[in-house]
Amino acid sequence: KFKVGDKVGVGCLVNSCRKCEQCSNDLENYCPQIVLTYNSVLPDGSVTYGGYSDIMVSDEDFIIRWPENFPLDKGAPLLCAGITTYSPLRYFGLDKPGLHVGVAGLGGLGHVAVKFAKAFGTKVTVISTSAGKKKEAIEALGADAFLISRDPAEIQAAAGTLDGIIDTVSAQHPLPPLLSLLKPHGKLVVVGAPEKPLELPVFPLISSRKTVGGSCIF
Repeated sequence: KFKVGDKVGVGCLVNSCRKCEQCSNDLENYCPQIVLTYNSVLPDGSVTYGGYSDIMVSDEDFIIRWPENFPLDKGAPLLCAGITTYSPLRYFGLDKPGLHVGVAGLGGLGHVAVKFAKAFGTKVTVISTSAGKKKEAIEALGADAFLISRDPAEIQAAAGTLDGIIDTVSAQHPLPPLLSLLKPHGKLVVVGAPEKPLELPVFPLISSRKTVGGSCIF
C-alpha cells in the first residue's frame, strides 16, 4: 500500500490478532491482543513508545496516507485527541445540527471536541472549573456558552438544557452537576481517564432515562 518516502499517519493502534470475533467484525480496537502505538508489546517482545520513538513499526492496515496539502504538525493531534472526541460524537448521535452539546474540560481533548461539535452544527457549551478559560472557549474556539462547574447557580440555571456531554476531564470531579445539565434521555460520554473511580449516582439515570457511556481513542 505504501512505498518508502510516503507521508503517512499512525493512530492509536499498530496491530491486532486478525483472528478474533472483534477483528472479524472490523472492531480491531477491541481485540484482546491489540498492540497500541505506545506502552504495548510487539510479537518480538519489544515495547512500543509511540511519539517518543525515533522509529516505529506498524502493520500497513493501521497506517493512513497523509494528504500532501495537510501540514503534519496541524494534523497530528487528530490521530489521538481527534479520534478520541470525534468517535463518541458520532457513535452516540451527538453530531446532529441543532443539538445542544456540552464539553466538560478544555484541555487537549476539550479543544478538539468543541471544534468538531461546532463543525457538526451543534450548539456548544463548555463546562470548566476555570473561569479564565471562558474567553478562549467562546472567542477562539467558537463555543456558544460557558459554565463554571463549581458555581451552583450557573449549573442550576442551565439544568436540563443539554442533549449530551463529552466529559474530557482527567482529574477527579463530581458527576451530579453534569448529569443535572442533561435533558431527559441525555447522554454523558466519558473520555477523560481519572486515576481513581468516579462516583455515579443512579437516581438521575433512572428518573430521566439518562445514559452514561464511554469511548476510548477509536
